[in-house]
Amino acid sequence: MTDINAAISAAASGMRAQTVRMRIAAENVANANSSGTNPNEEPFRRRIPLLESTTLTTGARGVEVEGTVYDMTAFREEYNPSHPAADERGYVRLPNVDTLVEMMDMREATRAYEANLNMIESARTMTSRALDLLRR
Repeated sequence: MTDINAAISAAASGMRAQTVRMRIAAENVANANSSGTNPNEEPFRRRIPLLESTTLTTGARGVEVEGTVYDMTAFREEYNPSHPAADERGYVRLPNVDTLVEMMDMREATRAYEANLNMIESARTMTSRALDLLRR
């Protein structure tokens, strides 16, 4: 396996991982205001992707998603005694999702994805130039 192929493989694994990060952040945002249907039901709990460094089949170091964990921070509470999920005090538990944090995570994942894409484009350009030099 050439160094350029290994670099492309590592960048591709990074792109796959960032895609998962973006999907999970989008799911968190989509559920940011969902609550339970009764006081005993928990609302949506924020998920966090677990990324792990790994050795790829090409021998290059890459990253893969090992799964997700739930963010165990406290739920938000909002006073709304008319809501069906309100407790005896009149408070409704809402997801522990901060949309600003999720949007920042989405932006970071997007930039990392773009950086990996640029790496693949650079490797392709270098390969093309090397072939052009060999043809002369």
